[in-house]
Amino acid sequence: MSFWSDKRVCVTGGAGFLGSFLVPELESRGAAHIFVPRAQDYDLRERDGIRRCLGDSRPDVIIHLAAVVGGIGANMANPGRFFYENLMMGTQLIEESRKAGVGKFVAIGTICAYPKFTPVPFREEELWNGYPEETNAPYGLAKKMMLVQLQAYRQQYGMDGIFLLPVNLYGPRDNFDLETSHVIPAMIHKMVAGRDEGVPVVLWGDGSPTREFLYVEDAARGIVSAAERYDGPEPVNLGSAMEISIADLACLIAKHVGYTGPIEWDTSKPNGQPRRKLDVSRAAEYFGWRAEVDFDEGVERTVRWWEEARRRS
Repeated sequence: MSFWSDKRVCVTGGAGFLGSFLVPELESRGAAHIFVPRAQDYDLRERDGIRRCLGDSRPDVIIHLAAVVGGIGANMANPGRFFYENLMMGTQLIEESRKAGVGKFVAIGTICAYPKFTPVPFREEELWNGYPEETNAPYGLAKKMMLVQLQAYRQQYGMDGIFLLPVNLYGPRDNFDLETSHVIPAMIHKMVAGRDEGVPVVLWGDGSPTREFLYVEDAARGIVSAAERYDGPEPVNLGSAMEISIADLACLIAKHVGYTGPIEWDTSKPNGQPRRKLDVSRAAEYFGWRAEVDFDEGVERTVRWWEEARRRS
């Protein structure tokens, strides 16, 4: 509680999916001065927007969640935009924060930064041992440049900047737009529609890749704990240490949705990275964090939220 009580905190992306859980987590730990810049007021891709944001918030701590992001389809359609806008946001925000004397910078990276054929479980030491999976490499590399910058700034300026690598997040309030959503909300959306309309569900790829997922509330706890307790140059994974195939994930979501129709796999669409599972021992060692929410329970909560959101709309 004492860590946050006298600190001004700026949370970029604080109105988004992860931010909507992270801000209450900060408040629960005693943070009373939280600034959430809105995109319509502060364009964080532009230096002027960043400078105005820092001038208005005068933060002691920045937690940089903001990103231009989407699933495989969105990444394939917008590789240039995703690279440029994420790179400009991160690079300029770190530089202006340094000049403004921000005490701590917490950068949120992406699991897409890992090489395509990283040995499982992914260890932070493997981050530079190959090129990322092609469908989201521009996004992953743009975010990874924050790690390079923070390490360089720590070396030259003594800046306290940390870099976290959360695995695929899911949970209530996620993005369920099929054009830009990630795999869990996209599957839930499609299966609810399939159940209600009596049509087959068509999913991308062949179902063979594996993924690890982290419930959004666990991620919020992990980020805030790292901000409190970690000050070091090494990147740190945030994950749940589970692994499930996309085919098995589809069956699990179908069970919770109550969809009993056929599932068809469109193998003309890409699978993405073959496997994802993290080594999460560093987070436990460095700042005592572990995921808590059981995956089956988390999926059930997410499905229930989406059903209720549809009824309200």
